[in-house]
Amino acid sequence: MEQLLLHLRNLGFTEMESKIMVELATKGQASGYEVAKQLGVSRSNVYAALQRLTQQGYVRCGEGEPARYSVLNPEELATMISGRVQASLAYMESEMPRGGPVSPSFYNVEGDRNVLGALIRQLNMAEQEIVVDMWREEASLLRSELEQAELRGVRLLWAFDGGNAAPAAYPVWPPLGRDSQRTDGRKFSFVIDRSWCMLGMRYEDGSAQAVVTEHPVLVDLLLNHFAQEMVLFELEQDMGAELEERYGERYSKIHSKYVMHDPGDDGEEQAQ
Repeated sequence: MEQLLLHLRNLGFTEMESKIMVELATKGQASGYEVAKQLGVSRSNVYAALQRLTQQGYVRCGEGEPARYSVLNPEELATMISGRVQASLAYMESEMPRGGPVSPSFYNVEGDRNVLGALIRQLNMAEQEIVVDMWREEASLLRSELEQAELRGVRLLWAFDGGNAAPAAYPVWPPLGRDSQRTDGRKFSFVIDRSWCMLGMRYEDGSAQAVVTEHPVLVDLLLNHFAQEMVLFELEQDMGAELEERYGERYSKIHSKYVMHDPGDDGEEQAQ
């Protein structure tokens, strides 16, 4: 019930209107007095809300004394709400002032659901290219969006950490407010259409935090880092034995001097 009320409020109905609609849907039809008694609120507030809902077409008022009210069935209600929301969105998109240029800025995103939501929105708007560097566990959460982007013709460049094993079972983003001790996290980065990027970390407790920006400096840094990693990876794949034979321990020392590995990390990077 609480979830239903929450979604009705998200669709623009007030707390009172949401409760009245649910009550009418449960009873089939009822008078304003009966609704007010059932909800334990004043009749004046109920009748005012019923009048608004009736004028908007979501509730019907029957003949008789006292008047009895009924709400549209769920399919009709969904169709009416969807049509009005789409019309408002279209109007907003065309008429909202666009203003002048905005200087690139950095902003933080806190919370796993917020991070995932921001990524999904941006992935769904990608037009040309997506560059991904993340762990398989997190990549599995975005598999559908990445596949849909490829189907739209978006170029996908990715690097996954986590070894040659098959991707782990789909992780569940835990409920908000879950308390658990924070441990070392897994880094991830996205660059979309070479103009938007996110750099962040997801922790073992399921929480996440990230920085998002369109600043060209960070976009270029992430793209250059990705390119260097991929070049090194392909060189090692093509010349692994020759590198070891030619440089011996020297190669390992050079590599370890500039590349820091997480302690206990035995995964290998996979690239496509």
